Amino acid sequence: MPSDPASPETVQEIAAELSLPPAQVRAAVELLDSGNTIPFIARYRKEATQGLDEIALRAIEDALDRVKTLSARKSTVLKSITEQGLMTDELRCKIQGCGDLRALESLYLPYKPKRRTRATAAREQGLQPLADLLIKQEPLSQSKQATLRPYVDATRGVPDTQTALQGALDIIAEQWADDPENRTWLTEQAKSFGLITSKVKRGKKEEAEKFELYHDHREPVRRVPSHRLLAMMRGAADGVLRVGVELEGTREIGELRRRLVRNRQFEFHDELIGTVDDCYQRLLLPAAESAVLQTAKEQADTEAIDVFGKNLRELLMAAPAGPRVTLGIDPGFRTGCKVAVVDGTGKFLATTTIFPTPPRSDTAAAGKSLLALIEEHGVELIAIGNGTASRETDAFAADLIKEQGLEITRVMVSEAGASIYSASELAAREFPDLDVTVRGAISIARRLQDPLAELVKSDPKSIGVGQYQHDVNQPQLRKCLDRVVESCVNHVGVDLNTASVPLLSHVAGIGPKLAENIVDYRNCNGRFTDRRQLTSVAKLGRKAFEQAAGFLRIRGGDQPLDNSAVHPESYELVNRMASDLQTTAKALVGNATLSEKLRPEDYVDERFGIPTIVDIISELGKPGRDPRSEFRAVKFNDSINSMADLKPNMVLEGVITNVTHFGAFTDIGVHQDGLIHVSQLANEYVSDPNAVVAVGDVVKVKVLEVDVARKRISLTRKFS
Repeated sequence: MPSDPASPETVQEIAAELSLPPAQVRAAVELLDSGNTIPFIARYRKEATQGLDEIALRAIEDALDRVKTLSARKSTVLKSITEQGLMTDELRCKIQGCGDLRALESLYLPYKPKRRTRATAAREQGLQPLADLLIKQEPLSQSKQATLRPYVDATRGVPDTQTALQGALDIIAEQWADDPENRTWLTEQAKSFGLITSKVKRGKKEEAEKFELYHDHREPVRRVPSHRLLAMMRGAADGVLRVGVELEGTREIGELRRRLVRNRQFEFHDELIGTVDDCYQRLLLPAAESAVLQTAKEQADTEAIDVFGKNLRELLMAAPAGPRVTLGIDPGFRTGCKVAVVDGTGKFLATTTIFPTPPRSDTAAAGKSLLALIEEHGVELIAIGNGTASRETDAFAADLIKEQGLEITRVMVSEAGASIYSASELAAREFPDLDVTVRGAISIARRLQDPLAELVKSDPKSIGVGQYQHDVNQPQLRKCLDRVVESCVNHVGVDLNTASVPLLSHVAGIGPKLAENIVDYRNCNGRFTDRRQLTSVAKLGRKAFEQAAGFLRIRGGDQPLDNSAVHPESYELVNRMASDLQTTAKALVGNATLSEKLRPEDYVDERFGIPTIVDIISELGKPGRDPRSEFRAVKFNDSINSMADLKPNMVLEGVITNVTHFGAFTDIGVHQDGLIHVSQLANEYVSDPNAVVAVGDVVKVKVLEVDVARKRISLTRKFS
């Protein structure tokens, strides 16, 4: 593959790999190489790419990264082999024509600097010529002993013919093991016919209790699901399990003997047969096991990371309760409940600590304090963290609301990652004079108002988006989660006058430094009233403005289009549309009746095509619309507060907190999520849980089984 990412050959290969027209791939590659962001290309360059969406653009971006990585590695390999004086024209062609990294590494293996081996020592003893002679398997002109005798040299550590023979056979075993065809063949055999095995290491049975399903486990490599493999690999990483790959071996050794020992009449035939067996057991099988486990782990990582990404997207795109005054409660027993009130923009207003639960249980004082805050600030929502003492605190709040006849909605909010955020440098800068627990209560309140705006402040891995987050490929996970955050932020849009630095950082073309500069400018000069003011922000140039402007919103500004997804480059077109309708742009924005009179084909020119014009007209009808769903609060059963309260066949309302390949975890208000196994998600067969549920979904479930000792709750959505 050519080293130039934009070359016709590269474009053609990526197009074939992704089953996309070359013209679309070429346009995407050129736009990416010009420094355009994927959200910008997907939204505002549809004519150029003929409508490629973010998923296709990400796939093209990944393919380009693979091209660059492969090209760089080829250069390194070519240089290394050339410097060793071992390069041939045939080998150079093979390397240059290599299509993936794994195949390239197989070609490089025989020339790669190795740790010291038995074969290394034999070569140093001058036994390579003997190995070359034996591996040819051509008839000898003299006896076996006479053939071996010239290689005996006590000064080099070869005191007799047997030592010479063994050294040569060690070299042959390594050469066979390094041969790409042999390694690839056995690896494919292990993938097709091998078994993944897991056993407890000696003396580790007690430590391995949480891996009891894998104490003596065997299953076909080709069928092991990602979550089981990751569980086994975690046990191996913890030092309590030994994970490997088993092959029956007889068939594989027989085939290798036929492949490698061709001359039955050769004088050293029996010795070479023994070397095949040694090569298989000592070198090829461990290499195949390593390759199979690596490939399986990579596949499991990819599948798990895909699940994490889907869960994070659902979490970030959860329905916002909106800009209403909200009271956040971070529950606790011994230290009490930290309470914080924020206004509709998330601005901190007041805080207190109440003790509505044991050991103090001062419900009268707690109710009085809470009621005072509610009345003083006009609280409309109460957000209660779902950690320790949450159900008891929720019951207290419910009683208070009922007793006082308050029109207030209370909602249980996930605390995942809140403690990490509240102790972070970012939270300390935002609230330098507040205790970390108060910062946590503020974050809980803001999470209810706008999950996206608050959750972007936390490391996505701390938000609880899946299982085994710390066991998968971390750079790959970070890349996936960063992309999800970027996609969600730009899909929803950002209020330029209220957005935090972390939220602005994910806007296309901005990044952390420019986000800080925007907030600094806002703090010094007051709110933005026009998108064009962005060009006055330090180091925010023309390109950054082009990428970001369409995703930034200004409510109540000088230009009504600034509160829409219409890009400033299209404002002139909107003015022309308004003129044709004999009105103003201001009157056109938000007037669906007027915008529906526009005919897209009337405005096509060299700059704007039908896709962009259709988007503009749609946006004019509903400017700045939030694509997230309407807010709905889950209603937990007030009489169910712990696992001990659960009984089989109870029907409860819950909220999906995590979706995996084997089912969905659900919060039913008892401090321990229950599992709806994939077989219990629907009356019909479900192959992918993501097809029927998503994180944040409010669902009705029935309790199947409760195991308090093991903290396991089995749920079902089957009611018939």
